[in-house]
Amino acid sequence: MSPLVPAYGEASLADLSSSLLAVLGMDGANPLGLAPADRVLLFLVDGLGAELLRAHPEAAPFLSSRAGRTLTAGFPATTATSLGTLGTGLPPGEHGMLGYQLAVPGAGYLFNCLRWTAFGPLIAPEEWQPTATVFERAAAAGISTSYVAPAQFEGTGFNQAVYRGVRFVGADAVDDRVEGVRRALAEPRAHVTVYYGDLDAAGHMRGWGSPEWLDQLARVDRMAERLAETLPPGSAMYVTADHGMVNATDRIDADAVPALREGVALLGGEARARHVYAAPGAAGAVLESWRGVLGEAAWVASREEAVESGWFGPRVRPEWLPRIGDVVAVPRAGTVVVASAAEPLESSFTGYHGSLTPAEQYVPLLEVSTR
Repeated sequence: MSPLVPAYGEASLADLSSSLLAVLGMDGANPLGLAPADRVLLFLVDGLGAELLRAHPEAAPFLSSRAGRTLTAGFPATTATSLGTLGTGLPPGEHGMLGYQLAVPGAGYLFNCLRWTAFGPLIAPEEWQPTATVFERAAAAGISTSYVAPAQFEGTGFNQAVYRGVRFVGADAVDDRVEGVRRALAEPRAHVTVYYGDLDAAGHMRGWGSPEWLDQLARVDRMAERLAETLPPGSAMYVTADHGMVNATDRIDADAVPALREGVALLGGEARARHVYAAPGAAGAVLESWRGVLGEAAWVASREEAVESGWFGPRVRPEWLPRIGDVVAVPRAGTVVVASAAEPLESSFTGYHGSLTPAEQYVPLLEVSTR
């Protein structure tokens, strides 16, 4: 079985982001061919994989009844990377948010792109991700942009990297988010994003398909229906996600297998998409060792092989190449490569994402229109 290479330039989150600007009348590509609208609402549901939604239509009757299509998230299929893609309209190889935990080139420590934490000096958001965001470009074109999300996200380094230029609307409760959306859509030309993260959290802790996850899916469905009711005439709502999820069936603990630590300077990424940074001169041996241990349980590639295969997009900017592991290990099926000592919380999860499988890569694109 070959990995699912994301459909960059055809039907990916990067293509959605570019198309939404075109919907609002901005010059540029509209690869998804979306119809013009005066206002656009993007409902971003963390962890709502297309295959996961398709498996449980009874829990989400409103969403399941909507016509739509399937997009690929991009690699790795993780929030930091996907939101970087949506925030810039570019594949990961262009925007540089290439994973959950990445090595800071030449510095010898890991940087958590989502939490914006590090085992060394933090990096300014505009330095780590310098590309102009879609929100900055929209504002320059006279479009009102708003991001409605939990208040704790306001001003974080991650938000400054991928949502730079947006008007942040802090709203914790669902009622407050729906009201925040209604107010933002009152603008005559508006690009509004509203975020829901509890489905992903339930999947990590209990597994997708669990009673807790299904309860969250039902909440998402009701929220989507309420958001649709807020749409003024001439508007379009699109529902999508940053990634899907799989439940772990087999755990390989890198902290308990000496061969997976030998010659490794830093172990980055996450359990379904590992960036493995080798000590000087050890890249070849580390690649051989990881392939030998993981065997058919994972796709294991050198940095060069991963880039040439197009996992991160048609090209990777030269300055971003050192952020990618010397070895990239991408588990198949339900295998996860945990690090119980270094990452105790993440190692205890039930649900994971990041890999190049359909369950993680495919995300829905559902539309509600009042045009």
